[in-house]
Amino acid sequence: MNQRQRQKIIPSTWVIAVKQNGGRDYYALYAIDWKRGGRMSWEGWDRLEDLLQFHIPVRRKAGSRKSASQPAAKIAKKALYLHLDETRYEALEQLFYQPFSKRTWRLFIRENSLI
Repeated sequence: MNQRQRQKIIPSTWVIAVKQNGGRDYYALYAIDWKRGGRMSWEGWDRLEDLLQFHIPVRRKAGSRKSASQPAAKIAKKALYLHLDETRYEALEQLFYQPFSKRTWRLFIRENSLI
C-alpha cells in the first residue's frame, strides 16, 4: 500500500492476533477498512503491555490531512481477539497479503474468534 492509499484508510475493525508458540505469545495488531478494502498491521510484541502502550495513527475522515494517534489500549477495548497457533497465524499472514476479499476475511475471523 503506497502513502496515498495509506492516507485514505479509516479502520472499522481492529483485530489483535495472539500467536501461541510453545510457552511464548506473540502479539500483532491488524486494522481492516471494509469500505475501502484496506488493511494495515503492526507486529512484533512479546508482551501485551508493550502493545497497549503503542500509539497508532488513526484517521477520522478520508482525505484529511491530520491524523491523530491513539494508544492501542483505547483500541483494544473494541478489538477482536484471535488466539492462533503457528499454522493459523501463517494463514492470517497469507490472507493479509492476498487481494482483499470481505468474504474470506469474515470467514477467517468467524472461524478463529472466541465469541
